[in-house]
Amino acid sequence: MISMMTITFLISLILPMIMMMLSMMISKKTISDREKSSPFECGFNPKTHARLPFSIQFFLISMLFLIFDVEIALIIPLIPIMKTSSIKFWWISTSAFIIILLVGIYYEWNQGMLKWAT
Repeated sequence: MISMMTITFLISLILPMIMMMLSMMISKKTISDREKSSPFECGFNPKTHARLPFSIQFFLISMLFLIFDVEIALIIPLIPIMKTSSIKFWWISTSAFIIILLVGIYYEWNQGMLKWAT
C-alpha cells in the first residue's frame, strides 16, 4: 500500500508538470526572429528604440519588497505557534529567523542595493 506521503509527493510532481505542458501547448508564443520583432517604419531605419529602457533599480526594489513580504507572511504564524510549543524552542527558532532576516537586510544595505541611483 502506498503511503500518504508518497501520494502527496507524486501529486506535487505530476500536477506542475501537467500545468507546464498545458501552458506550452496553448501558448501563442512562436519562434520570433529579429526582423519580426523590429518595428516597421516604411522601410526606413527606426528613429527610436522599439523597447523602452528599463531601470534595474525598480526591479531590485520590487524584488526586495517581494522577499520581505513573503518573510512577513512567514512571521505571522509564529504567534499562534507560541501557544502550542515550548517557549524555549519557540524563542530559539524565532530569534534565528529574525537574525537571518536582519543579516540579509544588512548585506543588501552593505552592497548598496538600497541606495537609489547615483
